[in-house]
Amino acid sequence: MHLGLLVLFLFWTKSCWCAPQHGCEPGDELLGRCGNSVYEEKPTCTEMNLGYCNDMEYSRTIFPNILGHRTRLEAESGAEYLLLSVIHGLLNGECSPEIRLVGCSVLASPCQNDKMIKPCRSTCEALRKDCIHAFEAIEMAWPYFLDCDRFFASDQEGCYDPLAGLKARQELAMSSLSPEEPSTIIQFTYTSNSQMYSLLKRTAAKCSHISHVYSIGRSTEGKDLLVIEFSNNPGQHELLEPEVKLVGNMHGNEVLGRQLLIYLAQYLCSEYMLGNPRIQTIINTTRIHILASMNPDGYELAASEVEDNSDPELSNQEGHLLNGWTNGRTNAQNIDLNRNFPDLTSVFYRNRRSRHYRIDHIPIPDAYWFGKVAPETYAVMKWIRSLPFVQSASLHGGELVVSYPFDFSRHPHEERMFSPTPDEQVFKQLARTYADAHATMSNNDTERCGASFYRTRGIINGALWYSFAGGMSDFNYLHTNCLEITVELGCDKFPSEAELYPEWKRNKEALLSFLESVHRGLKGVVKDVDGNGIKGATVSVRGIRKDVTTAENGDYWRLLNPGTHILTATAKGYSRVSKRVHLPHNMNKAGRVDFILEKVLIFVAIFMSSDYYSVNTWSLIHYLCSPSSPSSPSCIQVPVEPDIDDHLFPTVDTWDRFDPYNQFERYGEPDVSEDGIERQEKPWWWNYFSQSGISPPNWLLRNV
Repeated sequence: MHLGLLVLFLFWTKSCWCAPQHGCEPGDELLGRCGNSVYEEKPTCTEMNLGYCNDMEYSRTIFPNILGHRTRLEAESGAEYLLLSVIHGLLNGECSPEIRLVGCSVLASPCQNDKMIKPCRSTCEALRKDCIHAFEAIEMAWPYFLDCDRFFASDQEGCYDPLAGLKARQELAMSSLSPEEPSTIIQFTYTSNSQMYSLLKRTAAKCSHISHVYSIGRSTEGKDLLVIEFSNNPGQHELLEPEVKLVGNMHGNEVLGRQLLIYLAQYLCSEYMLGNPRIQTIINTTRIHILASMNPDGYELAASEVEDNSDPELSNQEGHLLNGWTNGRTNAQNIDLNRNFPDLTSVFYRNRRSRHYRIDHIPIPDAYWFGKVAPETYAVMKWIRSLPFVQSASLHGGELVVSYPFDFSRHPHEERMFSPTPDEQVFKQLARTYADAHATMSNNDTERCGASFYRTRGIINGALWYSFAGGMSDFNYLHTNCLEITVELGCDKFPSEAELYPEWKRNKEALLSFLESVHRGLKGVVKDVDGNGIKGATVSVRGIRKDVTTAENGDYWRLLNPGTHILTATAKGYSRVSKRVHLPHNMNKAGRVDFILEKVLIFVAIFMSSDYYSVNTWSLIHYLCSPSSPSSPSCIQVPVEPDIDDHLFPTVDTWDRFDPYNQFERYGEPDVSEDGIERQEKPWWWNYFSQSGISPPNWLLRNV
């Protein structure tokens, strides 16, 4: 199937789309130009029954259609219909569903009084202008059956606009937002660190039923890294409620993101109180964490570097007239925080060819802890590990683009090399969500702040832009379930105060759309047969070599694009369950897929030269499988040889066995004996050997 699509795709991209050979040009039958037609049937209205087009605004169509297809079956078997069914994947989700709706209006035009109503030429021309870049990006010509002059009619001819319904729904969604004169009052000025702390605490106090503040640690100079949270149940993770984080000011001199997040916190609080239904829905269904400043020390340095502090006219300007682009970028230790995270991307590249190597939750290498770890980096890593974040955005400055992982090139000597993750399509859609909702980011500009992103409309793979190791986005992806994008908000890293309100207007819708986009794909709970959630269970998607793990109560979230997916849930000591799931294009919330796993003990019989150990191995299996066994398990005998790739699976995260700061909390209290010595938890087979007086074999002891 995939090979066939590939061949068809290569055929399409060779040159241009060519009309099917019916003995005359497509559409000529209706114009009376085909005198040799075998079928001379009268066009009549019929019920719409074209599967991929059944969500059109009308219910009746006509055959023969514009392209000369005489029946529904002929239309469904044509190359045009096949293209519409795969166009979303070919264009990586861009210009969808617009292309499909316009294409359907050609394949199955609306019918009234046995007369065809052609789609509007103006709609086609506007769509081609907006979407031609997407076809150029994959070196594919504009489809022939979307020839605006040939198959579309003018407005004066009483044409049909296939995008009218979609536009109306979009306008309705926009009208539900706050009016142009906002009821939420925000003072669009720069805030010092002390002012920021005070403002966030006042905001949380004002909306105490949906918000609270907490510190994830301190900076090098002892300033709080303060987070404000919004949720209908603040301070607690709720089952199946996704968690999103927004991080600003990672580089101290890139300050616009810091201010936008401060304004966003005020806006969420005020609009929720004023009854804004959109904001109430976001907060009631999502747990939002906002870290406005990850580098408060760097911000203070950047804000103090004014071109001329003695100029009275500049006394109220905090720092938009910087001497350069580097003042305050790093923290107080002169560490670039976005190069200070563990380089797990190199670990992935080294081992990715191993058939069994898992790229999710890659442990932190021991060597990382022997380098200089900034307290800000450590605090954020600890924060990331402590909550089941689903998606994240880090706000930067210096360009106008959204980048996504990987940020480190798959070839160490290539500074600009496309380096996709297994979730390339999901990341592109996530980046598109922000860029398209931004007022200007996705515009087809040739030049931005010195870089060209006109072919991708404001999004780019990070390593293709420029490569660097130790980035926060790569760490999120490879160490946790979280998918993080990097948002470059504009060319000016420290804009003047006069630009703050216009920038808020440009970014507000993008920020809200990003928060809403977490409700995409699938979610669910992995439980045992007694209904208890299984923590740490693995949920995988066939074809995507990146798994997610369940949270404390067994819930999971998996961001996915529309399509058919095969999900598999598994956990240590439990059965494996797979389900086939179809995600339609018109879903506006995450689908729910739960799993129930049965407990099963899998015993590995290793055949050794010693008959003594072989006998005892089978004796152990017989004991544990007998009805008198305390656990009464189901038993499976699996003879297995040691895997050559076993060394690729570290059993203990380096954070747990080597934490130089000794600050990461353990999840439970240690079992301590009367003499004060911590006891290790005994494995499930310990009682058997204790009762029989037989020494456990080495192959069991080595896993204790």
